[in-house]
Amino acid sequence: MLYYRENDRLYVVGSNFGQQHHPAWTSNLLAEPRATVAIGGKKIPVTATPVTGAEKVRIYDAFNEMVRVYGEYKNRTDRDMRMFALSAA
Repeated sequence: MLYYRENDRLYVVGSNFGQQHHPAWTSNLLAEPRATVAIGGKKIPVTATPVTGAEKVRIYDAFNEMVRVYGEYKNRTDRDMRMFALSAA
């Protein structure tokens, strides 16, 4: 899964390739925000917080800068893609 790092936070987007439904993992984070991510073989406990408003727009633009296809995902659906900030627990 692609993530964007800014300072000590990781961001993830439930783009689901622009499909009409949210990916299941986003519902899991809404129900239980404590999770574990694995980066480079290291497991890191995190807490997920939904990202909204201007911060969400700014971070989504950063995803699109990294991988241009995120702009296309946004055009494929009218749903509000869920985004989470992951902070070390």
